[in-house]
Amino acid sequence: VGPRPGAVRGAGGAAPPAAARAAAAPGGRGGRGGGGPHDASPRGEVVFALWEPPLTELRGEKGAPVRRTATAETADLLTDLVVQGVRTVAFVRSRRGAELISVIAQERLAEVDRSLPRRVAAYRGGYLPEERRALERALHSGELLGLAATTALELGVDVSGLDAVLITGYPGTRASLWQQAGRAGRSGQGALAVLIARDDPLDTYLVHHPEALFRQPVEATVLDPDNPYVLAPHLCAAAAELPLTETDLALFGPAAAELIPQLEAAKLLRRRAAGWHWTRRERASDLTDIRGEGGRPVQIVEAATGRLLGTVDESAAHTAVHDGAVHLHQGRTYLVKHLDLEDSVALVEESSPPFSTTARDTTSISVLETETEIPWGPARLCFGSVEVTNQVVSYLRRKLITGEVLGEAKLDLPPRTLRTRAVWWTVTEDQLDEARINPEILGGALHAAEHASIGLLPLFATCDRWDIGGVSVPLHPDTLLPTVFVYDGHPGGAGFAERAFHTARAWLTATRDAIAACECEAGCPSCIQSPKCGNGNDPLHKRGAIRLLTRLLAEAPPA
Repeated sequence: VGPRPGAVRGAGGAAPPAAARAAAAPGGRGGRGGGGPHDASPRGEVVFALWEPPLTELRGEKGAPVRRTATAETADLLTDLVVQGVRTVAFVRSRRGAELISVIAQERLAEVDRSLPRRVAAYRGGYLPEERRALERALHSGELLGLAATTALELGVDVSGLDAVLITGYPGTRASLWQQAGRAGRSGQGALAVLIARDDPLDTYLVHHPEALFRQPVEATVLDPDNPYVLAPHLCAAAAELPLTETDLALFGPAAAELIPQLEAAKLLRRRAAGWHWTRRERASDLTDIRGEGGRPVQIVEAATGRLLGTVDESAAHTAVHDGAVHLHQGRTYLVKHLDLEDSVALVEESSPPFSTTARDTTSISVLETETEIPWGPARLCFGSVEVTNQVVSYLRRKLITGEVLGEAKLDLPPRTLRTRAVWWTVTEDQLDEARINPEILGGALHAAEHASIGLLPLFATCDRWDIGGVSVPLHPDTLLPTVFVYDGHPGGAGFAERAFHTARAWLTATRDAIAACECEAGCPSCIQSPKCGNGNDPLHKRGAIRLLTRLLAEAPPA
């Protein structure tokens, strides 16, 4: 597969970039179970390419330059590979993205050979079990040449015989990257792996700095073992296997003893002579979910026939199957007519709209407890517990290929609350004066710094930007100062914000440098714009964010 002009780019622009050199290097020897540059497992040579989509003539929010979407680039590459008979899996970050790539590839393939579209399909969570098994058999037999899949394909499915892997956007960790790349070439043949960069700060940084992928040491795993939302189900599952004793509690850490009385009060555990026993008939392991979804799944039902199409986890229903949302299933497009949250049902009807939908939300945050605080000159860097209130308020309609915004529609959905952990920093009025940040640009400077810091945190914590959230406020009622928060998007916290707190100097330095290095004039998706911003990326002030972070870092303590 040869790159289209301007598609593969690296640190300096069109050619011959560092990214192109990395693409030609046969170093990506990812093997079964993950692999990586130093994996010695027996397998064929893997050529690893870093692919940056070209800029388009379109202008995005606030006139920012827009690159061709990673989804569209992946669909084109998948089409090219299938035409050449190359067995390929394209890993995609979202369920909708997997469906969209398969639809686009099928349309392109129909123009080449009418027999080819049926050899491409989508695979994602939410399908019925019989649908997933049928797709797995077709992939193993070679009936399918191309598959656009979420990471659901990695849960208990052994894929062999693949020639190429397309990775649509950095998957969040180097371990995940090599795990996905290692799916190709397992039969000993040579293979191709391509990382297609999304238009965001982290992906842009990586295609311009290949050493961050190929030469960096193994990343640190982030874990919060005392998170009660994680620890409580583990205690219940352990008690269901064997009664928990006082001695056993030490194995689960100091927080375990504090949780036991709560589990007794909830009648999940009961104390007897031998220890604590599981009291329910259902399996204690059902309290946990390896996909991290949780909640009662929302059933997606075709209104005209009553046929169950699939499910979506409850936590994603507000953004994925709200009224008016476009839902893709097995190459067919549906519009959501009504989301019933009480009955956990989304009614849909088949349609062919020329657009996709993206939910928008608003977020507020309150400090529950400040656990740790250190001075950065007159500023403060803090870590603690917070409560986040989020509400989906509208959705955008976007053109399928270009992502151009066609319109916005309001939604009336209830707010959702989340108790979690956060890192936050404040600045004083004197610091703002020294950074030449006046009240007119303060909100935009804080907002831009928040967006960029969220985008860069996965370099320092084993997370994805969708695992974390942020809020910036010119005057927060709990701190009484301009404040930027970055919080874990999981109940009780997942350790990401704590890692950010402990690496704050390096993290915020990389954030400032990434903003300053971007060639755009006033901000773009590669530096300070966010695809999930509930405020439509307004206000943002790129130069103000650089000055603000520079001033803050000037008084940061040594690492």
